[in-house]
Amino acid sequence: MPLRLGNTAPDFQADTTEGRIRFHDWLNGSWAVLFSHPKDYTPVCTTELGYLAKIKPEFDRRGVKIIGLSVDPVDKHASWAEDIRETQGTAPNYPIIGDADYVVSKLYEMLPASVSGDPATRTPADNQTVRNVFVIGPDRKIKLILAYPMTTGRNFDEVLRVIDSLQLTATHQVATPVNWRQGEDVLIAGSVSNDEAKAIFGHWKEPKPYIRIVPQPV
Repeated sequence: MPLRLGNTAPDFQADTTEGRIRFHDWLNGSWAVLFSHPKDYTPVCTTELGYLAKIKPEFDRRGVKIIGLSVDPVDKHASWAEDIRETQGTAPNYPIIGDADYVVSKLYEMLPASVSGDPATRTPADNQTVRNVFVIGPDRKIKLILAYPMTTGRNFDEVLRVIDSLQLTATHQVATPVNWRQGEDVLIAGSVSNDEAKAIFGHWKEPKPYIRIVPQPV
């Protein structure tokens, strides 16, 4: 079955730069971001890994774990991390999965099941579809899937914005409008009747009956 929003994130065992893990045990009821790379020593990915290390405190503050993945062995990740520190100012401060056997990339449908062989013989272009971001909730369900081309660096500030929305809407009966940022007005969820909304929110602005605007719940 295709991997969709709301599916349980596939479980796996893998070696990482911080030791061997079983993914669901590593999640341990936390929010998490899994982001993937086609190969070590690729220029765009180098900038991404460094930037995410710099802003990791923002993920920590939201209770979100970070884990990377690259289609190379773990021992290559260590020397790449030194390049990342030297060029970006911060080395990865989160685990990076070594997916040299393609198990995780196949589980998460980033590579076809037919892929096999020595990862050293594959180019970044061969693995170009391994450029995803998955946000996973405490219930182990996939909440967000983003796929990027190799030539476009990912916007992790946007990932943080989406996580703020996901965490807010998981605990309150609201939705967030276009370009919403933390602290701005939100929308009453369409599943909430007017009678229910009066009990929960009291009053709201209503430019149209289906657009009910309230301050962000605390």
